[in-house]
Amino acid sequence: MTETPPTSDLQLDHEEQRVLGALMEKQVTVPASYPMTLSGLRTACNQTSSREPVTDHDEQLVEQVARRLKERGLLRIVWSDTGRRTLKYHQVLDEALDLAADERALLTVLLLRGPQAPGELRARTERLHAFADRQAAEDTLRRMAGRGLVEELPRRRGDRDARWRHLLGAPEDTPAAGGGPAADGPVVLPADRDDRVRAGYAAIAADYADALTGELAGLPFERWLLDRVAEHAVASGRPVVEAGCGPGHVTAYLAAAGADATGIDLTPGMVEQAQARFPDATYAVGDLRRLVRPPAAVGWAAVLGWYSLIHLAPDELAGAVAALARPLAPGGLLVLALHTGGPERVRHVGEWFGQEVSLDVVTHDVAEVRTAVEAAGLGDVEWYRRGPVASRGETTERLYLLASRAEA
Repeated sequence: MTETPPTSDLQLDHEEQRVLGALMEKQVTVPASYPMTLSGLRTACNQTSSREPVTDHDEQLVEQVARRLKERGLLRIVWSDTGRRTLKYHQVLDEALDLAADERALLTVLLLRGPQAPGELRARTERLHAFADRQAAEDTLRRMAGRGLVEELPRRRGDRDARWRHLLGAPEDTPAAGGGPAADGPVVLPADRDDRVRAGYAAIAADYADALTGELAGLPFERWLLDRVAEHAVASGRPVVEAGCGPGHVTAYLAAAGADATGIDLTPGMVEQAQARFPDATYAVGDLRRLVRPPAAVGWAAVLGWYSLIHLAPDELAGAVAALARPLAPGGLLVLALHTGGPERVRHVGEWFGQEVSLDVVTHDVAEVRTAVEAAGLGDVEWYRRGPVASRGETTERLYLLASRAEA
């Protein structure tokens, strides 16, 4: 193995990190389009998913950065060998650093998204390299640290794991917009958060129910997902529960599809709305963090957290997911719906449906949710991301995740 160049000789600026990270990613994920044209490279640099921060580099900037990297021996500019004579771009950073496949995958994601914990990195490198588990990713990080490529950062308050950063240049400074917490700071919510949630939804219960109870008619993907849940419940002969049911329309949809469905919610006013609008389903006041097994079954066929975790801080997520997973029957499904991405990690809502409220809406990253689900002992994880619902003025993507408890 050749000697790794000192990282002090490879101090990359933010644009150089983005160009090399994008090339390293696409070389593995879309090999048929690699090496990349200038237009393709610009698109890869500026894509809105798997990039932190999102950029808007123009072709002139990307070309200038590529030529700087070429002069440093980290990139080659080649001619297309078929079709029109087009210049294409090929990174050689992995050759310069003599990276193994697992090291290459981790460095790619660190270049594209900045400091991250081992569990996040394991989830985000899945298309680049399959780590057996979180520990395998951390073992590779420690090997890379011995080569001067990465370092472990001090653990932040509220984090389960320390994050790691690459040493090829200064990380991008990405404070959250709108006065929210900085990227390096924990999300701290008010101590009386539950009281604010209960009071806020009580104030808007009727208007909220009016606005949402018919929404599934215009959401075909969500209906497909709920149909899967209902079919699973009917086949198992066990009931399902929606923890945080709001006005009850999702629970009612499952009941109409043949499932024995119950909805619980923290806000009595929401339960009253659900009972009045959907008398054929069962509703009760309850806390999703204290979910118990159904009285006449070994466990729930499915537990849904359908946008009911959006007021929890990231460091509360694992405990909430564990509480939802605990009463699942063998083979039971956990189904989560959340918001992800967007310009702010925490968005404060002070007015809703003409009423004064005090609610904080938190977005959650897919890696965080996967880590929490796996820590709860669930497997066969699948997840889906879809764009914001423009008709509702949304600015965040929607994240849906399913996982199952192993059969006994």
